[in-house]
Amino acid sequence: MVAPERWSNMGSVEVPVSLVLLVEDNPKDAQFVKSALEARHMSVRVAKDSGQAHMTMQMHQPDFIIIDAILPGDESGFELCERIRRREEKIPILFLSAIDMDDARDLAERVGADGYLTKPVTPEQLMTKIQEIADAAWRRDHADEEESGEERIRFACTCGKRFRVSSAHRGKSLTCPQCGEPLIVPKRSTIST
Repeated sequence: MVAPERWSNMGSVEVPVSLVLLVEDNPKDAQFVKSALEARHMSVRVAKDSGQAHMTMQMHQPDFIIIDAILPGDESGFELCERIRRREEKIPILFLSAIDMDDARDLAERVGADGYLTKPVTPEQLMTKIQEIADAAWRRDHADEEESGEERIRFACTCGKRFRVSSAHRGKSLTCPQCGEPLIVPKRSTIST
């Protein structure tokens, strides 16, 4: 495993997030978050409770999940997070809740969340937190690949945004988070380090 201090010297990775699952029962909050993310070229699927969240995940595997702590039905956001985390270790999860208590933050961390934000939040705060969490999750999940010397594919969008992804992503599509342009990961690096 790569030492955390080594990662801190690598700069921002800026991992692209294309599909977000938002689990939020308040229509106004859901619309606010959905609009903020779609303005940054992300697709958003909204689930109003844990049942819809599980069904949505079966049909569309998200890159990122945002969960409200208090949800209608039998399962809270904390229980939903814990259940998702048992099945999916790598998908980053952010709590976005009106509950501003240390106990809630601690519980979110214990059930596997990668971050916690309290409402109200600005689109900029939300995007910054999403990017921080996505980058940290990518670093965590790819540390072994880096240490083993696995090849990384380096390429750039026409807008100038640079990417560095695992060779396992060759031929896969993504959307540039900067300009919204659809991209295909090339078979080999097109830019040098």
